[in-house]
Order: sequence, then C-alpha cells, then structure tokens
Amino acid sequence: MSQCPFSADYQPPEEWHNAELNFSESMSYGDYLDLGKVLSAQHPLSPDHNEMLFIIQHQTSELWMKLMLHELKAAREHVRLGELPPAFKMLARVSRIFDQLVHAWAVLATMTPSEYKAIRPFLGQSSGFQSFQYREIEFILGNKSPALLRPHAHRPELLQELQVAIATPSLYDEAINLMAKAGLAIDPQRAERDPTAATVHDDSVEAAWREVYRDPSRYWDLYQLAEKFIDLEDSFRQWRFRHVTTVERIIGFQPGTGGTEGVGYLRKMLDTVLFPELWRVRSTL
Repeated sequence: MSQCPFSADYQPPEEWHNAELNFSESMSYGDYLDLGKVLSAQHPLSPDHNEMLFIIQHQTSELWMKLMLHELKAAREHVRLGELPPAFKMLARVSRIFDQLVHAWAVLATMTPSEYKAIRPFLGQSSGFQSFQYREIEFILGNKSPALLRPHAHRPELLQELQVAIATPSLYDEAINLMAKAGLAIDPQRAERDPTAATVHDDSVEAAWREVYRDPSRYWDLYQLAEKFIDLEDSFRQWRFRHVTTVERIIGFQPGTGGTEGVGYLRKMLDTVLFPELWRVRSTL
C-alpha cells in the first residue's frame, strides 16, 4: 500500500532532492517572512479587477522605501562617524532600490485611463503625496519643509517620527561636516544653519567639493562619497521622471486625489536638487 503524500511520515521520491517537506516543528519560508500578514494586507474597495494592481504597486513601493530608510539612516551614522566604506555600500544599495522602483512604474503603466477611472472614486483623498516614509526619505536627503508635516498631524506617532527626522542633520549635512573636519574650508554659518531648512547652494561647499575633485588621491574617500551621492540623485531623478510620465499616461492633467495639480506638481518636483554643489562643481572643474 503506497503512502499518502499528505501524511507527516511520507517519504518523497529521490527526484525531490531531499528537500524538507515537514514543517510541523520547524520554521518554514512563509513563517519566516510572515506571509500570512503580508499577503492578506490587500483590501480592494472597488469591484474592479485592476485595483489589486494599484494596491500592490504602492505596497511594494512602501516596502522598498522601508529598506531605503534602514540603509540611509545607517549610512548617515557612518558618515557622521567618518566611517565611509560601509556608507558606500549602503548608498549603492539605495541607488539600486531606486532603479528597482523605476522599473516598477512599467507595471502600473499597464493600467489604462478607463481602468483607473473605475477605481478612482474609491480612493477618496488618499495619495502617494501623503506617504510618511517617502517624506522621511526626502528629509534624510535634505529636501525639508516643515509644512509637509501637516498631512501627518492626525497620526501623532508618525508626526513625532517626522519631527525628529526634519530636526536631525541630513545625510548631506553630515558629509559637509566631515569635509570641515578634513580641513576643507566650510563657512561656519553653513555648518551651524537650521537643520530643519532645505539644502541650498553654498559657495564654500562648492569650493570644498572642487578641491576634492581636483585632488582625488588626497581626498579619496570624500571623492568616492561625492560620486555615491551623484549616483543616488541620478537614480532618484529617474524615478521621479518615470513617476510623472506614468501619471500623465494614466490621468493626463487631471488633479491628483490628494489635492495637488497632479502632473503639474510632479513636474515641478523634477527641478528639486538634493546636492546642489556637487552638480554645480562639474561646470567649473
């Protein structure tokens, strides 16, 4: 009599390569990843088939952003301590995450205007503009605005987290502090500026980066850090551009669900520069 393939003592045929099949007393793949919670977190509000795509697109983006924050916070701390090699790896990983998110827009772009129109009434005023993780990423990268705390006032725990993020020196601030410690002439007012303010161009910072680029062998670690920043912003810009293109493809120039002007707002965001001196210095080398 053959064994039942569903019994605990069932012995698999050799072609299954001795894979473990009994997880009654050990941790399985699904257990480790807590897939029960992850895969049950999709709750479409409309009867339309395409809403599942919209939900999963944004949920997976938030998961990647969680990893970005994990890496960016650690990279900022390493830069603060002057431990640059570990920061290089972390920043390279964040750049590749942005690349992953760039390609993800191609999946959402399969949604047509008619398909989006069927689910839009069910979205209310919810919008990616309200993503607290995205806001924290921008704050860590130096694009700060206290007004952007307001969409999170109804969630005190998230508001508190963002208040800490906006008041903490950005990753770029820590890099500039590190250049000052290395003996590069940074204007003291730049080092002492309000940490809640957005990054703006500073002549002394541009001059410091120029010195780094003109003598990379002397400032090799700072030179590599500068290029990691450029890689990061390059990938971020591509993500933003793919975002605005996908939105225009699906809704044209209609207002966004969160109240912004939609594509018009996103196009303005394309002009945001995270590391202004690093881009300007290329014209003067």
